[in-house]
Amino acid sequence: MATKIPNAHASPPGPGSSVATAGSGSRLRSLVPASILRHDVPASIVVFLVALPLSIGIAIASGAPVAAGLIAAVVGGVVGGVLGGSALQVSGPAAGLTVVVAESIHQFGWRVTCFIVAAAGVLQILFGLSRVARAALAVAPVVVHAMLAGIGITIALQQVHVLLGGESGSAAWENITGLAGRLASANGPAALLGVAVIVIMLGWNRLPARVKVVPGALVAIVVATGLSVVLSLDVKRVALDGSLFDAIMLPELPHGDWAAVVMMIFTVALITSVQSLLSAVAVDKMHTGPRTDLDREMIGLGSANVLTGLLGGLPVAGVIVRSSTNVAAGARSRASAILHGVWVLVFSVALVSLVEQIPLAALAGLLIVIGMQLVKLAHIRLAHRTGDLLVYIATLVTVIFLNLLEGVLIGLALAFALLVWRIVRVAVTAEQIGGTDRWLVRIDGSCTFLSLPKLSTTFAEVPPGVAVTVELTVDFLDHAAHDAITDWARQHESNGGTVDFVEIGTSRMANAHDAPPSRGMGRVALADVLGPWRLHRNGSSKGQGANGDPLASGIAAYHRSRAHLVRSHLDELRDGQDPESFFLTCSDSRIVPNVITHSGPGDLFTVRNVGNLVPEHDASVEAALVFALEKLSVRTVVVCGHSCCGAMGALYSGESAGPGIDRWLEYGRPSLERYRAGHVVGAAAESAGFGPVEQLSMVNIAVQLENLRRHPSVRRAIEERGLTVSGLFFDIASARLIEVGVDGIASIEDSDGLLDQLQCEPASMGTV
Repeated sequence: MATKIPNAHASPPGPGSSVATAGSGSRLRSLVPASILRHDVPASIVVFLVALPLSIGIAIASGAPVAAGLIAAVVGGVVGGVLGGSALQVSGPAAGLTVVVAESIHQFGWRVTCFIVAAAGVLQILFGLSRVARAALAVAPVVVHAMLAGIGITIALQQVHVLLGGESGSAAWENITGLAGRLASANGPAALLGVAVIVIMLGWNRLPARVKVVPGALVAIVVATGLSVVLSLDVKRVALDGSLFDAIMLPELPHGDWAAVVMMIFTVALITSVQSLLSAVAVDKMHTGPRTDLDREMIGLGSANVLTGLLGGLPVAGVIVRSSTNVAAGARSRASAILHGVWVLVFSVALVSLVEQIPLAALAGLLIVIGMQLVKLAHIRLAHRTGDLLVYIATLVTVIFLNLLEGVLIGLALAFALLVWRIVRVAVTAEQIGGTDRWLVRIDGSCTFLSLPKLSTTFAEVPPGVAVTVELTVDFLDHAAHDAITDWARQHESNGGTVDFVEIGTSRMANAHDAPPSRGMGRVALADVLGPWRLHRNGSSKGQGANGDPLASGIAAYHRSRAHLVRSHLDELRDGQDPESFFLTCSDSRIVPNVITHSGPGDLFTVRNVGNLVPEHDASVEAALVFALEKLSVRTVVVCGHSCCGAMGALYSGESAGPGIDRWLEYGRPSLERYRAGHVVGAAAESAGFGPVEQLSMVNIAVQLENLRRHPSVRRAIEERGLTVSGLFFDIASARLIEVGVDGIASIEDSDGLLDQLQCEPASMGTV
């Protein structure tokens, strides 16, 4: 029995399971699980070092008070960590919301923006309680990628001005047009510090792994701050009015324009929700621990936004940069995210003067790098490969030059339009068949009223008076398209031509006016091909040919939908056959050789008899075998038995099945004797969990293989041209095949041919 390997990233045991150790720190270890002390505490410190400069920089880039970013980091870490549905995701102020918050502050002011954040949190809690969180994932990824790229470019355009010692404009076009003038009046020391931060961050990933344990963003900010202090550079720095607690303020209700406020609430709620859920899904792919409860994640996110809004903080979202850092640092539970928020709180209260030494240009350099990292070449290449580049570019441009909400809505509209066009389009072609007078019209795809112009144009190419085959491979057919096709066929026949319809797809002409159109599924078409007649009767004889005969009905359906396809395969076989295998199987109606071997016309030379027996003196089997070997030169001889075999059941029970059948089953008595003597194949089948009749069936296959190998024609073919002799057992219950050799049984996996005959250990058949 396989041993279950413990999950390396599973949640740690509860406090009650920790073991106190002797020596210093034993009391702490008795209160806190060892896994938290060993993994989550160090990881939380790393995440804190990444989050601190980002939180300050995002607040400044948004035009909000610096303390607002720190409040959001604390609340996102603690509240999001405690109530969220992801064990390893870290929430806090996100660069992707910078543009939205800046626009809200510009339009409504800071305190009303705090109200908007809190209201968005209430809305997110309702999302979570109504269990619709997964619906937020139904956003085209190309739109999300382009949205993030647009935000990144917008942030970079803004922060370039700050890096040069000036102030950023409120619009992207203003920042672009004003860049030349800003370069001419640049503050040299500020630009030097900003460029230094950019260089350090870009080069940090090239350093050895042991060095990169320290976050590059922290190193860059520390170096830039140190240079500014040592060199006494005259640059703008972070301004904090007192401690973090002094910055706490209640939100303010809007004084008017509630429509715009409600729109902003929905914007903040949707963007933070989508970003957080996508981030949670991405984080789940980075570890093997518990998966995210998306509805709980939405409740935790909403709770954090309600609190941060009430305290005067920025909106909170799940942040992939901090979350991936958390996973990479070895976090095992939500304790890491919670502790990172605690460290931000302690630092913000105790070390305010240190924060005020950070140059704004250094934070601008940090944000430029973060912003440009949101523009990923891999996403652009993916959009190009998948044909979504237009959607990507349109979303990107509108996010940059209009606003975030309009850009996303335009991107979603384009993505939806492209999706509809891809789904409803239909391919219609008309061509003359070879040198004959017959024409072939192919209609493939979803045939709707939108296809009428293309149908009309293609039908016009068909000359009047000729014989036409219309091949319909459609998964959707509405009444307008049906009427257009039938009207053309009627007109063509009135001009002396003929029209034959071949319906290969799942939507049928006969059903077009019976009910509203619906899309046919591929599985339905496959079931129609493979299913027995009784599945298509619908409780009556309607449509079953003369006198309700299912055979006649089946032939008519074959002529209508599949003869046309088979005909093309038989064209090259009309003058002869070249089968790959001689296939001997039982007469049982449940065995369909071409289906279970995934083969077609001309592949199998099939012989069937009761019990798939190879008697030494049966003229029928002898004639077919010799013909297949010496005239057709088959490369493989196969004996195929099956489960629930009536012949083997009668042989095993010893009860009489009637004079004619009993005489035939005498040819199977050697198989019964070998089975009772403990044949190795029977033992392998028993170990695999098969019953006595199935064990006898497999032994019978092995015995028939021995009979075949003694046949002179078979021996000669093996020696002269490497003929393969193999056995198969079809398990009806599972619809799977097992290879049977003279010495054992084996499962058949994907391969180019049958497996070699192997003797299997019983455990290898455990899944059969």
